[in-house]
Amino acid sequence: MTFASLRSFGFWSLVVAILTYMTLPTLVVLMTSVNPTEILAFPPEGVSFAWYEKALTYPDFRRAFTNGLIVTSLASTLAVVVGSAFAWLIHRYEFRGRGVLEAVLWSPLIIPHFTLGFGFLLLGGAFKLQQGYVMIVLAHMVLVMPFVTRAVYVSLATIDPNLARAAANLGASPFHVLTRIELPLVLPGMAGGWLIAAVLSLTEFTASLYVTGSRTQTLPVAMYNYIREYADPTVSAVSAMLIITTTLIMFIADRAFGLRRVLAIDTH
Repeated sequence: MTFASLRSFGFWSLVVAILTYMTLPTLVVLMTSVNPTEILAFPPEGVSFAWYEKALTYPDFRRAFTNGLIVTSLASTLAVVVGSAFAWLIHRYEFRGRGVLEAVLWSPLIIPHFTLGFGFLLLGGAFKLQQGYVMIVLAHMVLVMPFVTRAVYVSLATIDPNLARAAANLGASPFHVLTRIELPLVLPGMAGGWLIAAVLSLTEFTASLYVTGSRTQTLPVAMYNYIREYADPTVSAVSAMLIITTTLIMFIADRAFGLRRVLAIDTH
């Protein structure tokens, strides 16, 4: 076996090991969710879907899921509006402080979520908005906005600038160029960014733990409170449904909008 073959074998072995390490917890969750016993156990001793029924009918989970949908829809929509505006500003103009603005926009990807959650908790206390929907939506919007901004920025970068110039030469105003040329072309990036933001917001836990209350808790927080009192596989059933749902959403979004292109993973 040549050195090149050994290097290729070692590389792909490492890739397989990493993928296995990343997917094993998911497989364990899926398997424990159908365990018929009343305690979490692996491997499962049989197959039962009773815990899925309990997860779907448990009042706290249903209320938390409704709260999560409200927060997710508002936070994702606001993130698309604000993030698209920032992406357009950064892409279109050169100005002093542009690098600082970009660093601020990408900072939620680096700052730990518990730090941001604690900061919003203090901010909510200062304005007497703690544990209400306003602080939760703002916290989630800040956390997901980098992904929206990235998706929209990449979509703007792939637009042929000659299209806007041609429209302007034919007498189109800047407003018409924006609304009739650029906006339709960037809509897939905005839609893909919204879906990514929605998935991230719906499953956000760390920051939500600081800014939610008993009446506004989202599903991940309700799951955390549940496992503090119970040890049955109900939470595994909820996790399994979240895993399956988010996987389907991202698969459909990739087919519909081409997320690899939107996120600049594939430039073709």
